[in-house]
Amino acid sequence: MISNQIMQNTIDGLKAITRVELCVMDTDGKAVAITADEMEECGRSAAEFAKSPADSQEIQGYQFFKIYDEQQLEYILIAAGIGEDVYMVGKMSAFQIQNLLVAYKERFDKDNFIKNLLLDNLLLVDIYSRAKKLHIQTENKRAVLIVETDNAKESNVLEMVRSYFSANSKDFITAVDEHNVIVVKDLSEGESSREIEKTAMGIETFLKKEHMEHVRVSYGTTVNEIKEVSRSYKEAKMALDVGKIFFGERSIVAYSELGIGRLIYQLPIPLCKMFIKEIFDGKSPDDFDEETLATINKFFENSLNVSETSRQLFIHRNTLVYRLDKLQKSTGLDLRVFEDAITFKIALMVVKYMKYMESFEY
Repeated sequence: MISNQIMQNTIDGLKAITRVELCVMDTDGKAVAITADEMEECGRSAAEFAKSPADSQEIQGYQFFKIYDEQQLEYILIAAGIGEDVYMVGKMSAFQIQNLLVAYKERFDKDNFIKNLLLDNLLLVDIYSRAKKLHIQTENKRAVLIVETDNAKESNVLEMVRSYFSANSKDFITAVDEHNVIVVKDLSEGESSREIEKTAMGIETFLKKEHMEHVRVSYGTTVNEIKEVSRSYKEAKMALDVGKIFFGERSIVAYSELGIGRLIYQLPIPLCKMFIKEIFDGKSPDDFDEETLATINKFFENSLNVSETSRQLFIHRNTLVYRLDKLQKSTGLDLRVFEDAITFKIALMVVKYMKYMESFEY
């Protein structure tokens, strides 16, 4: 159903062009949108006109018109004044609003279809039949992006993102909950996967200019058929969660860049606890002091290069070797050995994952 605000904006625009006062009422004679307050007095006449067989009629100096939606009477349009010009303006205005109803209904149907498609609520046969009915191409390349901000509940982020895209674009912008906005990006014009990243960056920049806080954008891989769009959505959703755990410093995360984090995210918590217990004998990497943790992280950043790590930490090489020896004694893992370094790195990621999952239990 079209909103009252859209209806008001429409008749305000029509009045500005034609200089004819207009009023839209429902079939019970209640004003939905109005340009002149005195026209509210036409409520009873509008309700009576709704029951009459006529599609248009002059009553007490006003021109009345019926507006249908698929042969169902939806609204009564009233134009102030008499004469051919007012009648013509009223007739054209009624036609404009009727077309607006059709356009918004089609948009609603498409939006509803895309939501059910993302959530896997449609049978395969229904996907193709409904797509054909709604004139949606089934074999275009598409990718799904998810947009999240800290202001999502308080602000109309959905409309903001919609305003970012061209009204004539083949992209779909919707939401399946109050937290995230979903963009189904069309790549049928020969656009590459690089275009998805550019779109993500553009959305982030646009929302930040609108004073949105902590904008995060994730996206899945490109799919070739409409039936696979839900897979790209699930990938984008995983990328959003995994990005918060392992790539907290990044605002844009792609599913294809998750690496080992994607595997860890799918591990059951009991298995993670067992792994940590085996590696650290019941201890946790979080038990290390800040100096040790800083040393470990910098050592990994520099690909296990002792000289470069000591230089960046502004310490002597022997001091770094001493810290690594001390860590080896307490954990049994020598970070200078590639296999031990991998084990330690995975353990740190597993602990991050466990902490993130446990935060949702309280």
